[in-house]
Amino acid sequence: MNNTQTKAPPSFAEAKNSRQKARAAGMDYDRWYVVEYDSVVKKGQVKEVTFWNTSIALYRGDDGKLAALQNRCPHRQLKLTHGVVDQCSLRCAYHGWSFNSDGKLEDYSHDNFGKPLIKRQLRTYPLQVRYGLIWLFPGDPELADAVKIPEIPELAGDNPWANFVSDLTWNTHHSMVMDNICDFSHAFLHRKYQPFTDAKLTHHEADDDRVYLTYDAYMAGGRISGIFVDRKRVNTRSIELCYEYPYQWTNTGDSIKNWSFMLPIDERTTRVFFLFYFDALTIPLLAIKTPKWLTQMVMNIAKPLVFKPILKEDGIALEAEMLAYENYWDEPPIELNPVVPMFQRLTARKWENYLERTGNPQAACGRND
Repeated sequence: MNNTQTKAPPSFAEAKNSRQKARAAGMDYDRWYVVEYDSVVKKGQVKEVTFWNTSIALYRGDDGKLAALQNRCPHRQLKLTHGVVDQCSLRCAYHGWSFNSDGKLEDYSHDNFGKPLIKRQLRTYPLQVRYGLIWLFPGDPELADAVKIPEIPELAGDNPWANFVSDLTWNTHHSMVMDNICDFSHAFLHRKYQPFTDAKLTHHEADDDRVYLTYDAYMAGGRISGIFVDRKRVNTRSIELCYEYPYQWTNTGDSIKNWSFMLPIDERTTRVFFLFYFDALTIPLLAIKTPKWLTQMVMNIAKPLVFKPILKEDGIALEAEMLAYENYWDEPPIELNPVVPMFQRLTARKWENYLERTGNPQAACGRND
């Protein structure tokens, strides 16, 4: 009997199958996650970013350097993002207490009452900037140097491929996002723009860290996108995809590529950064290969006209799926695509490994203050 009208979906420990476990899983803290665009955080600005219910104050000092602190003044527990950047420190809005980029209290502005009894500094988070994106390491900072951000050689050097990033925040669990972006059986959802059609799964394999798969499919067949794809040079009849935990990448003909970086905000909210890069566009009536500057211009135009609308269609479906799961989580899973359960098992296994490795009960309930 369906009892979901009175019970919430199970916790990770209570889950009975891989789908339920995936839907209750967090993401391994000991990885690098994209939290914002580098261009968004100006000198003297502070922004709140959230990783799995953990609020973090991200700011850029007057020296241009980024810093990330636990977003909580230890005095009255106000978020430091209510405050202001003062030179290279972050000052709380309430009493003006100031914390430097190392999380240490350096000014409490009213010392006539005595020195504050603060036994430890605020937690700080390692940061890197890569591909125009700010990456944050929410886990053990001693592991940060050993864990690598994905290498994208096509975007390195003096002559990078044309590229852009598009991001969306969806009211859905991160595991549902991964199921969606690797499952090409939902072409009907995109019948207006047709980013792919006639997809047939041709290969899939999995190991401890990834799920790799290929489809035969007709790629970029829409009325707009199809005009600019150079089908003479590029095989657009197949695509490689890989869930390389916790990221995802695709490759069409070694010339149209994408990485997807998920930021799990909480149990039902996920921000996703989609990084697209291209070396295979053609301009109608132009006989030569399109120069990169012109490819970049076309991509900038296509981003709001083609890519964003396609991703919004995914968002509509994913948010509806989240609501449906909360009501019908105990219904038997019906899944025809064999790779989807593989994604779910990888997500659940990695979260279980993290909990066992760290013994972090706060992470299990989505808090890491």
